[in-house]
Amino acid sequence: MIVLPFLVTGYVLYIANLLLVFIVLCLGLHLVIGETGQFALAHAAFYGIGIYTSGLAGNALGWPFPLSMLLAGLVAGAVGLVIGAVALRMRDIYLALATFAFGEAMQWVFLNWDQVTGGPNGLRISPARLGSLEVLTDRQAYPVVVIVALLMIVLTVVISRSRLGRSFRAVRESDVAAMAMGIPVRRAKITAFGLSAFYAGIAGSMFATFSTYIHPDSLGFQTTILVLTMVVVGGLGSITGAVGGAIVFGLISEFLRQTPSYQEIIYGLILIVFMMYAPRGLFAFVRDLMGRMARG
Repeated sequence: MIVLPFLVTGYVLYIANLLLVFIVLCLGLHLVIGETGQFALAHAAFYGIGIYTSGLAGNALGWPFPLSMLLAGLVAGAVGLVIGAVALRMRDIYLALATFAFGEAMQWVFLNWDQVTGGPNGLRISPARLGSLEVLTDRQAYPVVVIVALLMIVLTVVISRSRLGRSFRAVRESDVAAMAMGIPVRRAKITAFGLSAFYAGIAGSMFATFSTYIHPDSLGFQTTILVLTMVVVGGLGSITGAVGGAIVFGLISEFLRQTPSYQEIIYGLILIVFMMYAPRGLFAFVRDLMGRMARG
């Protein structure tokens, strides 16, 4: 990661930055689905809130990118807490449908709130800056994106190993058992939802660091399915799986850009295959396969 900017040029660095954004997005979805077992489908909406909040803070207020990034995470997290408090009264398919409806409603807002988001014309984002320093290229953005991604990975590990993380996993296994152990189940679910939205907001601000333009079409349900597929392919409930799935499937999604008409079909097939034959994810499947080969 340190030597990458010295070995490659523009487009490869853009892909590297994008993969790091996907890693943070997947870590956020990992907290709410993998750790807490709540099937939420609004991740792209919080990602969009992060992008627009960060972009508008830079465009209109001239804020430096650390402050605009923090604001993006806090705004997305606050919206996530509110939506979580309402939506998490439901369970299973009803929760998925409620969060899906919120995601679709937010895309409508992004498309029609012309004065703020630019509507169907999209929004031009001013270069991220810190004092007199402006981030104008992918190479300049790369160290910032790497540092933020590493900090979010460390934060995820800390949360996972904390009492909060253990309460998330208890809720995932059984609401009733968790409640019997004295865990405030509803509070744990809402906290996981808010943290997931915070991660998505940070990821959105990371994207705004190296991108100068955002269009609402890139913030629809397809983005949520893409990130969900990454988490499933990597392995639900695994931080390593979330990171690895973001990298592996992020690269696959770049190759699939050449066949846009078939992307959704291919994503769906990959999800079906992994849920049927490798439910613990690609990396667990490879480990099990190597173990069987070693024993055989």
